[in-house]
Amino acid sequence: MRPAVHRLRRTGAELIAGVDEVGRGPLAGPVVAAAVILEAGSPIVGLRDSKCLAPERRRRLAREIRRHAYAFGIGLADPAEIDGSNILKAALLAMERAVARLACAPDLIRIDGPHAPGFAGHRLSVETIVGGDGLIAEISAASILAKVCRDRLMRRWHRRYPEYDFARNMGYPTPAHLRALQSFGPCPIHRRSFRPVRDCLRSEA
Repeated sequence: MRPAVHRLRRTGAELIAGVDEVGRGPLAGPVVAAAVILEAGSPIVGLRDSKCLAPERRRRLAREIRRHAYAFGIGLADPAEIDGSNILKAALLAMERAVARLACAPDLIRIDGPHAPGFAGHRLSVETIVGGDGLIAEISAASILAKVCRDRLMRRWHRRYPEYDFARNMGYPTPAHLRALQSFGPCPIHRRSFRPVRDCLRSEA
């Protein structure tokens, strides 16, 4: 980021923030959201839905986004928050936190998917766009930042809990992950409200 730029509002240009989240499907780890406002007149080549990009390409693009975006913010909801409500509410909470961490208020927020946070206490203009991560550059950028951030977090958790192989499965219910869950039981970052984890806990009782 360039802090001096973020203190200034672009004259005559609408600030559009793209918002996306990753990590609804895994059995472990947080759901992570990002909000990105791109710099007008400085397009970042190659922005796409993060799922369509190879990991190294995602990481390179994430570095470009962090370096050249007008503003960006990251928000997450941890497993306890997911278990305390549900995954949709947790994802919306992560989105709200990501927007709150932007260095400037956007004129318009474009969100991937059919749902949007309430943005309590704020009157913001919001659009929801199904498939927006493949259509809108700002949402694609948010998708990439969120994915790279979450993958980095899961690799860190792998170092603490290597038996689950989080560095490769990122918490998703792969056959190997499910076998590890049966062998070792859940660890502190597993989502206890998700069925495979819940069933494992029942079998231990």
